[in-house]
Amino acid sequence: MHRAVNALFPGFEDKIVETTDANLAVLTGGSGPAVLLLHGYPETRAAWHRIAPALAENYTVVVPDLPGYGDSRVNRAPQGLGSKRRMAKCLHEMMKKLGHDRFVLIGHDRGGRIAYRMALDFPDTVKALVSVTVVPTPEMWEGASKAFGMGAWHWFMMAQPAPLPEKLMAADPRFLIDVTLGKMAEGIEKLNPLALEDYRSAFDREDVRHMMCEDYRAGATVDESDDLADRTAGRRISAPVLLFWEDGRRYGGGREPLDIWADWAHTVEGRGLPGGHLLPETSPDEMLDLLIPFLERNADAIKG
Repeated sequence: MHRAVNALFPGFEDKIVETTDANLAVLTGGSGPAVLLLHGYPETRAAWHRIAPALAENYTVVVPDLPGYGDSRVNRAPQGLGSKRRMAKCLHEMMKKLGHDRFVLIGHDRGGRIAYRMALDFPDTVKALVSVTVVPTPEMWEGASKAFGMGAWHWFMMAQPAPLPEKLMAADPRFLIDVTLGKMAEGIEKLNPLALEDYRSAFDREDVRHMMCEDYRAGATVDESDDLADRTAGRRISAPVLLFWEDGRRYGGGREPLDIWADWAHTVEGRGLPGGHLLPETSPDEMLDLLIPFLERNADAIKG
């Protein structure tokens, strides 16, 4: 348990939840309908410190480190555990063990990819979905361009077979994570020092970096295959979807995020926000302005 993380989430309980694939480090706080928050790369659960306390005023908020990230430890060989379907199943098992059969799911970055996979695979459980700075994986690859490759080079490097990316990342982990976070946040000074140290400390670990690579390897293989199978079959997310994206961001062919997600879900709304890629930390108030009314509209569905 990290005191730095606990200091960022006053009143939250820090615990370990054992699942089939991983022992998950989880913060829980508040009371009421359940809301699950999933962070992205290269961060930890600390990424939600500007969102979770506000939601805990009216909801039970669950904030885990993703399997293999942060303080969550996989309890078997990580190969294959990067699959978003596997990670979604693991986190669904965690929520069941915590007593939550229905919940709203909010995912940012890699957590956003797990989130929409869980919404597709467990439609009776995920009653509303909030996706932050993510479009589905097939559309990301189909829209890949020189600009995408230059800006998101880690998508390609970290998906390479082991141990190439792991060896490269081990050369100077703190330099790499600081460059990455600085670009994502449009200035690393915008991040809370306690959260930043939690990200750095986790990234120092060889096993964490390896699991991150497994995450990206899955994104270039099985995740894309799973998504394409659903797209071909016409499967769509039944839960209402709220989107946040980087203001001005377009995807392959100049497509808007709302247009892309309209192909994947029945009900979609959202807005682009300033602040770069790490919106839960750089634009939390703007997110909460839309997020809280969205949760209020869907609270009855969570209660069942």
